[in-house]
Amino acid sequence: MQRAGYVLVALSLLLAGCARLSHTEQGAAVGAGAGAVVGGAIGKATGNTARGAILGAMVGGTVGAIIGQRMDRQAAEMQQELPDARIERIGEGILVTFDAGILFDFDSAVLRPEAREKLRRLAHSLKRYPDTEVLIVGHTDSTGPASYNQRLSERRAEAAAAFLMRQGIRPSRIRTLGKGETEPIASNATEAGRQLNRRVEIAIFASEAFRKEVQSSY
Repeated sequence: MQRAGYVLVALSLLLAGCARLSHTEQGAAVGAGAGAVVGGAIGKATGNTARGAILGAMVGGTVGAIIGQRMDRQAAEMQQELPDARIERIGEGILVTFDAGILFDFDSAVLRPEAREKLRRLAHSLKRYPDTEVLIVGHTDSTGPASYNQRLSERRAEAAAAFLMRQGIRPSRIRTLGKGETEPIASNATEAGRQLNRRVEIAIFASEAFRKEVQSSY
């Protein structure tokens, strides 16, 4: 517990400093080897698995800056190609968030026809940047039994992953998780809040092989 406290204090200081930096500079600001510790602490402390995965893959230093520059380009392209998604640059990665209503009908894990086109565009981006890995996390609101929501979130993440793989994305690049109703980003007491909580998050970060490749050059 004491060690966790030290990590969180360090994390708060790091984030305060990084807030004034660009996304690329943030990658360089994190010391080599500290990224996994800091990212894991954020994911656990904030209850956001997708963000934690991105920050857990950080390497920092010069390597982090190089990865950040590539992520800047990819995120800018995705902003144009996926206007219905929320695109966030985080650390040395990208977080793509789709409202579940865009991808699925209510209480369904079958992709809507229009969702396939959006995921096809995402697949094109992943093909242009093959040195990345993807974590797809499904989320629901708190309506209904928690066990049902958990399984629904898993099935939705798996459906999105299966479609990306059919577009030619290697299965080894993709992992899926369902978090059910356990990671809300808004209150479930209102319909507006429940709609925000029904979502699919896609974390994109540099593959371990690419991180090692860049590291070996410096």
